[in-house]
Amino acid sequence: MEQTAPGKNWAGNYSYQGRGLYLPRDVSEIQHLVMSNEKVKALGSRHCFNDIADSSGILISTEHLDGIEIDANAMAVSIGSGVRYGQLGIALDAAGFALPNLASLPHISVAGACATATHGSGVGNRILAASVIGLEFVSGTGDIVRLDRGSPDLTGAVVSLGALGVVTELELAIEPRFEVGQTVFLGLDLSSLAENFDEIISAAYSVSLFTYWQERQIDQVWIKRRSDAAASLPNEFFGAVPAVENVHPLRGSSAENCNEQLGIEGPWHERLPHFRLGFTPSGGEELQSEYFVSRRNAVEALLALDRIRERIAPLLLVSEIRSIAADDLWMSPCFETDCVAFHFTWKQDVRAVTHLLPAIENELAPFQAKPHWGKLFTTPPADLRKSFPMLADFGALVRRHDPQGKFLNRFLETTVFAAQS
Repeated sequence: MEQTAPGKNWAGNYSYQGRGLYLPRDVSEIQHLVMSNEKVKALGSRHCFNDIADSSGILISTEHLDGIEIDANAMAVSIGSGVRYGQLGIALDAAGFALPNLASLPHISVAGACATATHGSGVGNRILAASVIGLEFVSGTGDIVRLDRGSPDLTGAVVSLGALGVVTELELAIEPRFEVGQTVFLGLDLSSLAENFDEIISAAYSVSLFTYWQERQIDQVWIKRRSDAAASLPNEFFGAVPAVENVHPLRGSSAENCNEQLGIEGPWHERLPHFRLGFTPSGGEELQSEYFVSRRNAVEALLALDRIRERIAPLLLVSEIRSIAADDLWMSPCFETDCVAFHFTWKQDVRAVTHLLPAIENELAPFQAKPHWGKLFTTPPADLRKSFPMLADFGALVRRHDPQGKFLNRFLETTVFAAQS
């Protein structure tokens, strides 16, 4: 079986400690690896910024499980867990279908994004994992477990944090293909955003707000409209003006690797992500953090962060604000709650960022902010326990499928399940 060194994550801030990275060709080889090792973990496209996907044992990549099968009658697609969103988007669009939403990067694996509750934006759009209607994984006993729509365990297993086993296949609900036009507006005053937040964040199918926290303004408003939307965008957007050329969220960066803007319509999979599949995404050498608050508290949380913008700005590359609809997935930050997420892309200064995060978390504490599982945070386990009401049920589900704790790692033991004690 092919084996290589685990290496580092995408951003280069974390080196995996696992004793080798194995690349099995089929599910039977995954079963063999699970049964013959005491500690195992699946490693996806490495877009996490902490040790959530690491192990003291071996690491497994499912990149060779890359099959895609579309069932037009069932309006569903079954994919191997090695498939990435960019690859899936091309295949679905060519067949006349689409997913309801995508993250900023098409380069990430579907399985990894679902396991960590990754999301796009839009008041009517749930996290990416909410499209999952079926899931197959190799459990800690080496058995193949299949959970289909209607299974009482499915809503607990989709956002798995890698704790249940090695995911081998997912089934996703699909819809007819659609097109999207993307327009960017510049210079939205923070007071205008605070006064009109719901109207602004609901202005289109997907809305993203970018700020550098240097001044009391949103520097860029990215508005993604479906071509079947009735209303057109105005020439002025709550005081912000339309960009006359393509822009990049990071100041000074070329917009060449960003998807087309200026309202030019194109396929959903080439507009919903911010970045093109064929280019290096975002900045690369960076750190990331993200916190979710209830949408009803979004303005208060925004103003709370503005109080410490002079501490945030020096370490920041860019910050993005997005909305996400409520779901029923146990370990989702949006469990039964419409959310707004505050995302921070940091300069790669781990010590300084780690020192700053408690200040951000303190400002957001009154709103019971929940962190993105795959990014940097210092939220105490006791606070996580309050924020994730299904945590005990999730722990019981994990113990049932991994009774020997093969998929437990430092992250799960000291952060997630420590919150149960």
